[in-house]
Amino acid sequence: MAVRAVNSCSIFRSASPPPFSAAVRCRLYHYRNLQFRRYSKLGFRFHAFRSEQKLFGHGGVRSCSVHSLVDSVMEELEFMRKRKRVYAASKMELTSSGELLEDKLANRVLEKGLLLEFKKDSDRFLLAVAQKPDGKKNWMVSDQNGVTSSIKPQQITYIVPGIENFDHTGISDFIQKAQDNLDPALLEFAWVELLENNKSVTTEELAEMIFGSAEPLESYCAHLLLSKDETYFSVLETKGSRSIYGPRPTVQVQELLRWKLAKEAAEQELQEFVQLLKSAKNMPSKAKPPKSSWLAEEKIRHKIESLESYAIDACKNDDQKKTAGMILKAMGLVKTASSAVNLLIDIGYFPVHVNLELLKLNIPTDHSDEIIAAAESLLSESSDPDEIYRKDLTHLKVYAIDVDEADELDDALSATRLQDGRIKVWIHVADAARFVQPESMVDREAMRRGTSIFLPTATYPMFPENLAMEGMSLKQGEICNAVTASVVLRSDGSIAEFSVDNSVIKPTYMLTYESASELLHLNLEEEIELKILSEAATLRLQWRQQQGAVDTATLEARIKVANAEGPEPVINLYVENQADPAMRLVTEMMLLCGEVIATYGSHNNIPLPYRGQPQSNIDVSLFQHLPEGPIRSSAIVRLMRAAEIDFRKPIRHGILGLPGYVQFTSPIRRYMDLLAHYQVKAYLRGESPPFSAGQLEGMASILNMHSRLAKRLFSSSLRYWILEYLRSQPKERKYRALILKFIKDRIAALLLVEVGFQASAWVSVGAQIGDEVEVRVDEAHPRDDFISLKEVI
Repeated sequence: MAVRAVNSCSIFRSASPPPFSAAVRCRLYHYRNLQFRRYSKLGFRFHAFRSEQKLFGHGGVRSCSVHSLVDSVMEELEFMRKRKRVYAASKMELTSSGELLEDKLANRVLEKGLLLEFKKDSDRFLLAVAQKPDGKKNWMVSDQNGVTSSIKPQQITYIVPGIENFDHTGISDFIQKAQDNLDPALLEFAWVELLENNKSVTTEELAEMIFGSAEPLESYCAHLLLSKDETYFSVLETKGSRSIYGPRPTVQVQELLRWKLAKEAAEQELQEFVQLLKSAKNMPSKAKPPKSSWLAEEKIRHKIESLESYAIDACKNDDQKKTAGMILKAMGLVKTASSAVNLLIDIGYFPVHVNLELLKLNIPTDHSDEIIAAAESLLSESSDPDEIYRKDLTHLKVYAIDVDEADELDDALSATRLQDGRIKVWIHVADAARFVQPESMVDREAMRRGTSIFLPTATYPMFPENLAMEGMSLKQGEICNAVTASVVLRSDGSIAEFSVDNSVIKPTYMLTYESASELLHLNLEEEIELKILSEAATLRLQWRQQQGAVDTATLEARIKVANAEGPEPVINLYVENQADPAMRLVTEMMLLCGEVIATYGSHNNIPLPYRGQPQSNIDVSLFQHLPEGPIRSSAIVRLMRAAEIDFRKPIRHGILGLPGYVQFTSPIRRYMDLLAHYQVKAYLRGESPPFSAGQLEGMASILNMHSRLAKRLFSSSLRYWILEYLRSQPKERKYRALILKFIKDRIAALLLVEVGFQASAWVSVGAQIGDEVEVRVDEAHPRDDFISLKEVI
């Protein structure tokens, strides 16, 4: 029985028994089972009473027949309906028509000592005791946390009836007792009864119905049940802090129950997945589950792929974004892409140094089995349509010069001095078109890729590896097919004679830039051809500069990483000086070949991708005060304009100082070069070129996009690994740095000489452009693309 201590501010039950007696619980249990059987015919699934709620009376477990229990329950319900509330000012009737009576929504005037619930923020509701008015409408209240604050009338969501002068120190006990007596299953019982009789209900009426009392505690319990219910009842009308609730239709409840079950199943599934993540996160690096294990089961794969898409900002739909957000929240992480990346690294799904840009750009890294099979077929079956027209140049000494880890070699050089003293050079280019025909399956795949991609960690070739390296690539000491541009130079470096032919060569040397430079330095008589090539390169550079060419040679970093996916990758850094004799030699010969092909195409009206670049009116003399090399090159490059392409005739390339230029020397690596090979080789056979100028233009727009993506990927990957290299170096290491320019005040753009890397730092007063300073790395964070340098003074 509920008692009210008017002046002691306590309205709790004396012995805190459950709201229903054991006998009533027994009756409700059997009544509910009867309703379950009844409504299960409609397709409902009701939750059973919790197993721990055993029905004990004073003498042990109650037992009774179903029929007598139903009668008893109905009598109990009838008795509860007839009970009168002592504190009620009037009888609150339930009408069979469902009409809402005015007195049901009558709000109690707020006064000191009342116990109320208010909305603190979007998802927090607190109990508080009204203390005093605060202005005309607001009230000061003391809440369950002991905090006194001012609230607005519209924040009040419920005033507990039947309470006066409540002491706010008793709120916690009140809440605890209410929580102990909450059983959402009671709403099912009430819903069945009210739906049958088409009745609506107030909070107090529901308390009277399911607890047999509308005392303050029971009324508040009923309010909590109704306010948190999302299944059985809906709000019909609200006025201030009072509401009328009505039972939802059977079909709607059925649908909501199904949705609730699905939601609970999804939450359970999410928690199981989170436990998998936590378990993997805590495992040692070598024991973490392989990536394939996360993709084996569909439910897990969906979640891990959502997380991966979120990490690389590539969510395909809102479901992926929502799923990833829930996972991160459940893991106690902020909802950011970097959080997802770090989580995937922690569980071993991503390697520590995962290339996010590669994933974001969706760059194909492997060739399909179908393409590989087609490439193998080309290697074994392809005939040479140009065999009878090939010029035999196997008598020439042939130098192939490239970086030491080059997998595919697509150009080589020869030279001799003619009797009249002029130099003749041959630029041999691997005949990739010997194996691949336009519009073939392998050709279409090469165009889809557009270019080979060279990263510090791996190479992703445009053609399948076997075809590129075994068939197309030039190989030392073996007979190889090529397309050769032969050129006789005048004494000033200009072109006197040239020809373009299908050829057969036998490469003599495969040299790295370092070994070629060393041979040039040794000036060996038996390698006179290499010296002649170097002399030709010098003549060509001088001639181009006379034509307005701009020297943009600088220092560039090259990195190769071994064991990139392991915890301790091995980073090999090389700094290439583009002014190095061997690099100059190769660069000049490649440019010479480009000029020859442009001239050949122009003379024979062959549509080709002719490249040009406006001069931009660069007056090189304005930069004479800057040191020659990286300092001057950096200043000039900033003024250069973008390149242009014409597919009908050559256009001047002002920066290179050439009247025309076609990229031709990398058909294994660049599809645009392969297109030029298709066009030229068709003409050499006496056939019409396979592509018109308009077709080339359409293809080039796609290829240029691929090229830009490849450059972006290369640049971001190179920068990442340079930062990782700098991060891994001893903190006390010092670096020489050239001041390229001043960005703002004393913040300068620097070139780290030993690294071939540009960054910025504050430099001391007095330092000028071109000066060399010493710096050390204060911080380097590759994943965040951040580096901080400090000058060593």
